[in-house]
Amino acid sequence: MQKIGIIGLGMLGNAVAIHLIDLGFKITSYNRTKEKTRELKEKGATIVESPKEVAENSELVIIIVKDANAVKQVSFEKNGIIEGNHEKLIVADMSTIDPLESKEISHKFHEFNIEKLDIPVMGGPNVAITGDLVMMASGNKESFEKCEKVFNSIANKVFFLGESGIAHSVKLAMNLQITMLALALSEGITLVKKSGVDPKIFLEILNSTYFKTGMSEKKAYKMIDGKYDTTFTLSNLKKDITTMTNTAKSLGINLPMITKAEEVYENAVREGFGEIDYTGIIEYIKKPMNRTSKNHE
Repeated sequence: MQKIGIIGLGMLGNAVAIHLIDLGFKITSYNRTKEKTRELKEKGATIVESPKEVAENSELVIIIVKDANAVKQVSFEKNGIIEGNHEKLIVADMSTIDPLESKEISHKFHEFNIEKLDIPVMGGPNVAITGDLVMMASGNKESFEKCEKVFNSIANKVFFLGESGIAHSVKLAMNLQITMLALALSEGITLVKKSGVDPKIFLEILNSTYFKTGMSEKKAYKMIDGKYDTTFTLSNLKKDITTMTNTAKSLGINLPMITKAEEVYENAVREGFGEIDYTGIIEYIKKPMNRTSKNHE
């Protein structure tokens, strides 16, 4: 399997595509905003005018778009993937979406005799460019095995989890972790700084304990300095948080902390922090008190 299609050239999609080109895969790509295709075209990818053309020229099409509605648009609407269907075609969705919607999309593809895999990943464009993502996969096992070489080129660890939708459930649980870690670090840094303590001392102590994380060892220092290398925007994480709370409702469970986090991130987006890195939530946390109460008046 050498002919790979990429639909969606945001930061992650672009990095995945460049990495696959560097490994010798033949890439055909489509992105709604043409300006974002320039770098990939210069690297040797074939840029086409529709998802249909991507499918026609690919054995595996990887979708990396904003949400489930965008997945459905590129898949089933006019000039969508299904119109470029052929015998060897497999579709893999790397977007972060509701697991129930993922199952519905898989069923829709089955109506056209197309197998759809779920392949959400952990890690941003900075690790995608080197093939060091962590991938969670689910769907038809035989189709997964046909694509396994490609997936192992994209990620340094690939976990096959079972039937359709499961990978997206785990992905949401993973993004729940980074949501809480970003909030905990933001509040901890803000607390010690307002207490007259150098927050770097706080991080040094934290990172000397069992409670250290990759975020506390790396991104937290940039949070202190207010310098953000945006790998995943705050507004995109807010979108995923809403997917988490909607999924929880559909499963009949209560997740009180992520429900509260959704409110915090929504307020941060409203106040103009949406396009910075998600760890920029600290910029919202450290603003003066009574802001939140005003937002609810």
